[in-house]
Amino acid sequence: MKLLFIGDIVGSVGRAAVKQVLPALIDKYHPHIVIANGENAAHGRGITASIAKDLFTWGVHGITMGNHTWDNKDIFEWIDDEPRIVRPANFPPGTPGQGSAIIRANGKKLAIVNLQGRTFLPPIDCPFREADEQLERVRKETKCVLVDFHAEATSEKIAMGWHLDGRASLVVGTHTHVQTNDETILPGGTAYITDAGMVGSREGVLGMERTAVLSKFKTQLPARFVVDEGKWQFHGVYAELDETNGRATTIEKIRLTEDEWLIMS
Repeated sequence: MKLLFIGDIVGSVGRAAVKQVLPALIDKYHPHIVIANGENAAHGRGITASIAKDLFTWGVHGITMGNHTWDNKDIFEWIDDEPRIVRPANFPPGTPGQGSAIIRANGKKLAIVNLQGRTFLPPIDCPFREADEQLERVRKETKCVLVDFHAEATSEKIAMGWHLDGRASLVVGTHTHVQTNDETILPGGTAYITDAGMVGSREGVLGMERTAVLSKFKTQLPARFVVDEGKWQFHGVYAELDETNGRATTIEKIRLTEDEWLIMS
């Protein structure tokens, strides 16, 4: 199975980059399934039904979320009716939406699981215990499992990679918006990267307009952050999985910029 994961999509700049670049990535890698993190897709905070529809139209098959899941309040009206979107599974019981899903596309079947870290983020249920429960359940349907661990601390992400080695096919970190250079296949066959990076403006700070961010750091006064409208960068991960055992055989970073992104097939 060929799999493409797109890092955190930030605002209109990130969405425009996905619309522009994804067809070329599909032509190059021929992925069976495309998954994207969409928790910052609407003005940098949350997602809307119309944006989710656009992403699906452009070729995304499943969307993962994170700590900004509920920032657009209308999500409560439709998330239970959209089986292709997952929010962190370790949100408290009774939370709308689902923490895992089975994505079917191009004759393939992939389980996606979303988890949120607890270090430097709001209190939430244990992601490690929840990971155990989710993996035990979804692996009954398919051995190919992608886990999006939306977390701040690199140590917590690395620990999750080792925790799921041999059980998840790919553990990809999101949330920090900075692509790491540690992609690897762990001994048990799990492909891992601490952070896939983001799709959004490279002229701001983590996709947000830099003037307000600088003011906040320098003065410690309240500042209103808005999505930066500068030139984009596109970060993601490509992986290949052995469907007979769920193990990864390939992991490759994708790193493109608006000024130079021509993709040779």
